[in-house]
Amino acid sequence: MAKAQRQPRNQKDKVARARPRRAPAEPKHTRKPARARRMAPEVRRQTILKAALATFAERGFAAARLDDVAARAGVAKGTLYLYFHSKEALFEALIRDAISPLLAQVGAVAAAPDMAPTKALETFYSLFERQVLGTDRKLLLRLIISEGVRFPALAEIYYREVVTRGLGLVRSLAERAVKDGSFATTAPARYPQLVIAPLLLAVIWDALFGKIDRLDVAGLLSAHLETLKGKGRKGTT
Repeated sequence: MAKAQRQPRNQKDKVARARPRRAPAEPKHTRKPARARRMAPEVRRQTILKAALATFAERGFAAARLDDVAARAGVAKGTLYLYFHSKEALFEALIRDAISPLLAQVGAVAAAPDMAPTKALETFYSLFERQVLGTDRKLLLRLIISEGVRFPALAEIYYREVVTRGLGLVRSLAERAVKDGSFATTAPARYPQLVIAPLLLAVIWDALFGKIDRLDVAGLLSAHLETLKGKGRKGTT
């Protein structure tokens, strides 16, 4: 039986080089479906808002550009405009997303029929300390304090979305505290800004002196509430 003739080595090399090489298959566990690679609209929106907060806090409202926000968020400027048509609209969305949920929580506490008004105020203070001073939400308050005079439109947005609602909730709690004798004076009901004052102090102190002299915010708020209650009067300590 005749043996098959062997191809010369150089001919085999030519055949091998002529065959197209296949790329190595991607491991199954690393493959991602096309949909997973796309960012969901709400996720993209939150990414833009987070980038906007960081950019506004870093550069100030005047110097911040939407191009900067888009670059930090990793999206095209045109994509950003699909969600927000201006810096003012972006700021307003930040306020609604960051502060409104906190006010909703305070409102739920204030509306609880079995919750004493002073206890509700303690809860309000605690929420503010954890969810504002303890998070990037405090950057919004710093921004409105520093930029509100130069940009009245920002101050108006913050007043409409936060201040009026917050003062309304605090006033109703203060009125209840006066009515049940928990507060020593009617002043907090007439001027609910008195109740909120230490919160603004804490924000400003943290921004200016937090790295030099850390403020005991919980102690400050507790002492302020004791003052509103009138504790320590008549020679007591």
